[in-house]
Amino acid sequence: MFSRELNFPEGYVLVVDKPLEWTSTDVVRKVKYSLERLGYKRIKVGHAGTLDPLATGVLIVCIGKATKRVDELMDGTKEYIAEVTLGATTPSYDLEHEVDKTYPWEHITRQDIELALRKLTGERLQTPPVYSAKKFSGKRAYEMAREGEEPVMRQALINIYAMELLECDLPAAPRLKIRVECSKGTYIRALAREIGEAVASGAHLTGLKRTRSGEFTVADALGMEEIIKELGGGKNLPGENGK
Repeated sequence: MFSRELNFPEGYVLVVDKPLEWTSTDVVRKVKYSLERLGYKRIKVGHAGTLDPLATGVLIVCIGKATKRVDELMDGTKEYIAEVTLGATTPSYDLEHEVDKTYPWEHITRQDIELALRKLTGERLQTPPVYSAKKFSGKRAYEMAREGEEPVMRQALINIYAMELLECDLPAAPRLKIRVECSKGTYIRALAREIGEAVASGAHLTGLKRTRSGEFTVADALGMEEIIKELGGGKNLPGENGK
């Protein structure tokens, strides 16, 4: 996979298929550690667009001089496959927290969902989840929320270019699967909650995979185990013997 003639400090863009429960920082740290073991001391490594721990898929990792391209690469269109469960909400808008409220969902039809997706498509403002990495005076919003504080989340301009309903288990079960094409800064967790509100119910995100970021797709991505093996970084993977 990696040619031994590569000069990583001169710049390399690595497309990772981020594993479930890894943070984006975990990925960066493991890649950096593996490169340092190869002899690249104090090499710069960063990612271009955070993925939540409960999400998988395309994470762009920039190495060496390629870290100068982080802002450029973050600007690319994102594509996600999201699983949404209707009839319940959580404080984090996903499975990180337990359900806090339940709602009727039996009244919802496939047509209601398709109409809601159309209404939520386009350029508009979106309120980020309280449990997010947004900063307030140097402190993360999720840190404040965990300490009982209530940060006022500012709306951000996003653009949802397209949404497609891939699966709909209604009326048998309150489960949906959708494909989303969107701009950077879009919170799919928040979108799930918006879908619930749009159909007079509640909803939360129960699965998420980023399938594209800019020009890079999940077909281009490499798994962490393969990357670590190629770079000779050892077997101590996050989730096994610690991060």
